[in-house]
Amino acid sequence: MKKTNQLESVLWSIALPGFSQILNAKFLKGLLFISLELLINIQSNFNEVIMLSFHGHIQSAIDRTNYQWLMFYPCLYMFAMWDAYKDAGGGKESFSFLPFVFSAYFITVGLIYSPTLRIMGILFGPVWLPMLFLIIGLFIGTFFKTIFQKTIRFNKI
Repeated sequence: MKKTNQLESVLWSIALPGFSQILNAKFLKGLLFISLELLINIQSNFNEVIMLSFHGHIQSAIDRTNYQWLMFYPCLYMFAMWDAYKDAGGGKESFSFLPFVFSAYFITVGLIYSPTLRIMGILFGPVWLPMLFLIIGLFIGTFFKTIFQKTIRFNKI
């Protein structure tokens, strides 16, 4: 079985959930992630929403989004990234999953508020606001991971 490095695995998973699993010879898991991603993507109209958002048509993107389906996307996406990272030999240190978990949570919260939340008067919509919330989730997850790891090391002394 071919093992990729952690960065390569995460980057392939960003490209499409399931690619990294296939690269690591986890074919069934990879096909499952790809199938779920395609199902959620199609049902939520996500590609169209992304195109509308990139063209600055935020209200059209909000109107076109099927939030009932898109709400599944952050957890699938971040779990597939975590799984790819772990399959490639990462995640051996304790609490290394926290940045992925907090990212999924904050992306979902950003998605929930994306139709209405304005920051400095700007409506970011279902693509940009969750991306901004991803950054917050990564920082908070990394912060807690660091705190918990230091606490464990301190308690072992």
